[in-house]
Amino acid sequence: MIVITAPTGQIGRQTLARLLTDGRPVRVVARDPARLPPEVRERVEIVQGSHGDSDVVAEAFAGAESVLWLVPPNPQADDIEDSYLSLTRPACDALKSQGVQRVVGVSSMGRAYGKPAGLLSPAFAVDELFESTGVHYRSLAMPFFMENLLGQIEAIRSKGMFFLANSAERPLATVATRDIAAAAADLLLDDSWSGQGSVPVIGPDALSPDGMAEVMSEVLERPVRFQQVSSETYKATMLGYGMTDGFAQGLVDMAEAQNDGIYDAEQSTLRVAGATGFRQWCQDVLEPAVAA
Repeated sequence: MIVITAPTGQIGRQTLARLLTDGRPVRVVARDPARLPPEVRERVEIVQGSHGDSDVVAEAFAGAESVLWLVPPNPQADDIEDSYLSLTRPACDALKSQGVQRVVGVSSMGRAYGKPAGLLSPAFAVDELFESTGVHYRSLAMPFFMENLLGQIEAIRSKGMFFLANSAERPLATVATRDIAAAAADLLLDDSWSGQGSVPVIGPDALSPDGMAEVMSEVLERPVRFQQVSSETYKATMLGYGMTDGFAQGLVDMAEAQNDGIYDAEQSTLRVAGATGFRQWCQDVLEPAVAA
C-alpha cells in the first residue's frame, strides 16, 4: 500500500496519476474527497481529513509500506516553521506505530546553505524531523518551480509582464512539477532503496527571469518582460493578497536566498537533468493557461 498526502495539489495529483497506471494499491488522505476526479475516487482508498491529524494519519498509515509526504504552504500561518513541523509531527509518530518503511518528502535544494532561507528553511526542518525517526527517507530537492509563474497569468495576459523579487539577471535553476511527480512515483514504486538521502530534481535550464521572459515571448508570440520589484514592494503585494506578515516575509527571504545562490552548489554537481525544459513547459502548460 502506498499513501499519498495532498492528492489534489499539483505534485500529489500528478504522482497519483502515475501510480494508478501501475496498478499498485493506493490510499489517499483528503480533506474534501469530492475534489478528486470520480475516476480516481473509484480506484483509491480514501481517508478523509487533514494529514496533520494524528488519528487520520494513524488510519492512513496502517499497513502502508511507503508514503509521499507533502506540506501545502499555508499563507495564513504566522510562524511558517511551526506550521510545517506541527503538520509533520503526527506523521512521524504514526510512522513508528504503523511500521511504515519508506517516506518520500518534497523539499528544496540548498540544505547546506547554512543561513535563513525563508520558506525553504521549514522544508529543511521537515527533512530533519523525518530523518530523526530512522525511517528510510528520500528528500526530493527542488529549485524554482516553473508553476510559480502560473500565479501571474493575468499579468502576463493583460500586461505582458511578470513580477518577482528575484534579480533580473541571475540564473535560477528550474523544475516542472511533472518531473517532481515522476521522481516521486519512481521512488514510491521501488522497494529496494534504504537509508536516508537527498535526490535533486532539476530541469535542464538555468534561466534568469529576463531569460524566462525571452522564452515566454517567443512561445506566446507576444512581448513579455520581467519587472524586478523591491523586497518591500513584493512583501506589500503579498500582504495585499491576505497573507500573514510571517508568510510574506518568508517569500521575501526565499527570493533573497535564491539571489544569494542557495541552489548553486547542488546544481553544479548535477549529472542527470529532469526531462522538462522551460520552453517545453511554456508550450505545454503556460501557453494553454494564458489562452484559457
